[in-house]
Amino acid sequence: MKELAKQYDPKQVEDRIYADWLAQDVFRAEHREGKTPYTIVIPPPNVTAQLHMGHALDNTLQDILIRFKRMQGFDTLWLPGTDHAAIATEVKIVAAMKEEGLTKADLGYEKFMERAWVWKEKYGGAIINQLKKLGSSCDWSRERFTMDEGCSRAVREVFVNLYKKGLIYRGNRLVNWCPGCVTALSDAEVEHEDHDGNFWHIRYPLTDGTGYIEVATTRPETMLGDTAVAVHPEDERYTHLVGKTLILPLVGKEIPIIADAYVEKDFGTGAVKITPAHDPNDYEVGQRHNLPIVDVMTDTAAMTGNAGKYAGMDRYACRKAIVADLEAQGFLVKTEKTRHSVGHCQRCKTVVEPRISLQWFVKMAPLAAPAIEAVTDGSIKFVPGRFDKQYLHWMENLRDWCISRQIWWGHRIPVWYCPDCGAQICEKTDPAACPQCGSNRLTQDDDTLDTWFSSALWPFSTLGWPDNTDDLSYFYPTNTLVTGYDIITFWVSRMIFSGLEHMNEKPFDTVLIHGLVRDGLGRKMSKSLGNGVDPLDVINQYGADALRFALVTGNSPGNDMRWTEEKAQAARNFANKIWNAARFILMNLGSAEAAAPLPGALPAEDAWILSRLNTTIREVTDNLEKFELGLAAGKVQDFLWGEFCDWYIELAKPRLQGADAAAVQSVLVYCMRETMKLLHPFMPFITEEIYQSLPGADGTIVRADWPRFNPAFDNPAMERQMLLLMDLIKGVRSVRAERNVPPSRKARLLLQTDAPEVFHAGAPYLERLAAAAALEFLPTDSPPPAASVTVVTNAAKAFIPLGDLVDMQAQQARLQKELAQAEKFLAAVQAKLSNDSFISKAPPKVVEQQKEQERKLEAQIANLREAVSQ
Repeated sequence: MKELAKQYDPKQVEDRIYADWLAQDVFRAEHREGKTPYTIVIPPPNVTAQLHMGHALDNTLQDILIRFKRMQGFDTLWLPGTDHAAIATEVKIVAAMKEEGLTKADLGYEKFMERAWVWKEKYGGAIINQLKKLGSSCDWSRERFTMDEGCSRAVREVFVNLYKKGLIYRGNRLVNWCPGCVTALSDAEVEHEDHDGNFWHIRYPLTDGTGYIEVATTRPETMLGDTAVAVHPEDERYTHLVGKTLILPLVGKEIPIIADAYVEKDFGTGAVKITPAHDPNDYEVGQRHNLPIVDVMTDTAAMTGNAGKYAGMDRYACRKAIVADLEAQGFLVKTEKTRHSVGHCQRCKTVVEPRISLQWFVKMAPLAAPAIEAVTDGSIKFVPGRFDKQYLHWMENLRDWCISRQIWWGHRIPVWYCPDCGAQICEKTDPAACPQCGSNRLTQDDDTLDTWFSSALWPFSTLGWPDNTDDLSYFYPTNTLVTGYDIITFWVSRMIFSGLEHMNEKPFDTVLIHGLVRDGLGRKMSKSLGNGVDPLDVINQYGADALRFALVTGNSPGNDMRWTEEKAQAARNFANKIWNAARFILMNLGSAEAAAPLPGALPAEDAWILSRLNTTIREVTDNLEKFELGLAAGKVQDFLWGEFCDWYIELAKPRLQGADAAAVQSVLVYCMRETMKLLHPFMPFITEEIYQSLPGADGTIVRADWPRFNPAFDNPAMERQMLLLMDLIKGVRSVRAERNVPPSRKARLLLQTDAPEVFHAGAPYLERLAAAAALEFLPTDSPPPAASVTVVTNAAKAFIPLGDLVDMQAQQARLQKELAQAEKFLAAVQAKLSNDSFISKAPPKVVEQQKEQERKLEAQIANLREAVSQ
């Protein structure tokens, strides 16, 4: 048993306790015989990342689950690690090089990669230390990195296997292209935002001079790459024109009029310009009609030589020039304001351009089908279930996944090319020579893989795959994935189809979805708004336990939450309440080194608190099993603060000085110990410190047994009886507080109730906690006693004689004095308001203030007269 400091200081506790946990290796997962494994793989934060509130929420939820399952006796593994974050990391490295006056070209690939690894080692571990600061109970001995040797081997294995199955291919296709990062992007890496823009209506003249067709576009610079104009085959306005040609304005070349059902005949003019090189829908139309592809933009969104006189211009400068030329040459019909969705690079926020490019792709249809079935048949469940729809919508409408990126930091595409015979080689080991012609002049593909390609393998690559390791066979499939709804398409979907394809088994059985952490106004936290909150600042000020509890309290799966500092303050106050309760218990134990056993015969308050604890254990366990973590946290707090501290400890105080002190001490210790276990997953540090201070503590709370429901303590009748008494006590206290009656002044309670036995039995509690001088029972049909105050609850109506609460003569004298003073003030105000000179000369605002004062005084006088009458 150890002594607790007078005040709880997280700075003096949290780092010390975490160091003790690491020294004792209490987070390590072991293959324990007779135990059931429970596994969570951490969503690997970017190696460059700093802890933000989203990380704090995500990892708090994971830690709650893993600590809960560990205490339940599962062989738990929470596997940590970081992601190399290909584009995001390279951008930071290039920016650092720029300050030295260096570029990637200056260094070359090998030197750049050497520098990148040095940079990663220098800056990459920060977020791991920050996760430890939060209290994360990961098995740090198994920490992984998406570019470590094992994960890289798994990436190579998967790529080669899919390549040999024909599921990975290379081709010229339309992709999302980021001119800022200068690389292709997958659909999931494009964020769409609504922007104000224009619809420019343009005349395309018929070649035969008989008229024109009007089209509209939000991107007039792309018209330089138009290769057709399309109309709907059933649109009678244009059927006679299909097969004819138009003159492309500003360019002067002929392009055909084609019929395609893609066109919406009721939208706009019913005619659409087709630019296969710069629009995904136009690309599909172009493929159906064998249209030429004219690329008019470079990889940095400057205009190419195909743009004629506009070559070399930035795309937006070109847009202005083209609009001006269209107007000058009479092709511009009108300009309409519009609001439309524009794709942006998720990382650098540059507007994305659809662009034809030679890239590597994964065929998604064969992989998506089993991944869809795994969710529709219930093998994998989303919590809450409504996120099935988001997942299924994405999976059912997938295009082939563009997996190549034009950057250096990442897993390089494991494909080599032979310049002598044209062979393309993809093997699990680097080839020394061409297997077809023997040439040793092989060159490797320059591109790297999308960072999500390696992240998709995380649940099994981190456990040793492609080797059949003990960890892999024991801990896979994992159990619960905890993540935000914003990466269901990026990551969750890809892990599911990857696990099914390469392991022939789902990667997890449950996906627990949480929302975003927003500011107090409901806005997304961002640098531009300046509303971000640094979790480390919160920890420094209030402690990690307070941050964790504030994040989980009121949190419900899938819903965004609003962060306010008041939440952290409230959680800190809760921690202080717990600490003070523990100190009170310890100070009243004397020199006892071991907890006394619970008594056989229990007084009512002991039976009540043990039953309430028992009920709380059952409900909190049930909530955690259902992933209702916010509800569970609230119930622990309600019991600990609202029942144990505010009621039971108050009831126990007199008994600590009496003959049954040992009995009440044992109940106090038992309840505090078991409640610390319930609270431990949410607030691990303070619960460990208090648990270690209690008599009979055996080892760390991390490995303590989770509390179990005990039928012997189940006493619903006593819970109901105490609730009736507590309601009455609260009502009486409220009445006394309103009248500033000191606790030392006792007053009789006159009761009308259908449950007199409850209140007879509870008389000692009413005397002690409601300052009842005596308890008297009235017939339920008798009229209310005169000159009394009424308290009404669900089970009783209580009357308190006013004479018992206050000195009636003194009260009457005080009220008469206040009444006379108020009447005097009212007379003065009314005199002013009846003075015509005052009304005519005083500013209207002053006159209105006097009228408002008159109204208030009249109301006050009415209340005082009523009080005197009573």
